[in-house]
Amino acid sequence: MNTNHTIRQASTEDIPAIKRLADETWEPTYKSILSKEQIDYMFEVIYSEAALEAQMKEGQTFLLLLEEAQPVGFAAYSVKDAEASVYKLNKIYLLPQTQGKGYGKILLQEVEQQAKKAGAAILDLNVNRHNNAKAFYERAGYHVHQQEDIAIGPYWMNDYVMRKAL
Repeated sequence: MNTNHTIRQASTEDIPAIKRLADETWEPTYKSILSKEQIDYMFEVIYSEAALEAQMKEGQTFLLLLEEAQPVGFAAYSVKDAEASVYKLNKIYLLPQTQGKGYGKILLQEVEQQAKKAGAAILDLNVNRHNNAKAFYERAGYHVHQQEDIAIGPYWMNDYVMRKAL
């Protein structure tokens, strides 16, 4: 495992780097699951610079994982249900060429630690029902809590909601 990495909280100045990372990870992640049209539509809705800035202002905390000072991955989390102490991992992506270095596990554990410090007792995440990442989350201690279908414009995300007690 490469130990030459750091994780830091991202700010609005990091939005171009987050957008670039999303651009390089989004299509490889979803091309076998979603149509090109759906990928392009959702990418614009979620990863335009304005959308990322709005997500930050609405309370999503973004973390950047850097390898040798270069951003290679990111994650974002936020409060889902404050009363029940449930937080949500909104997104986690790593450049395809860095996969297998343990960075996904490192970044996920950092989100879990930060969410727990902020008051989370439970961390939820959504994963497409056809996404191989489901096995990664199961290895990290998550279980399928429920299924949900989410409309995004004219398209649907068919997800598992996975949950872990922190």
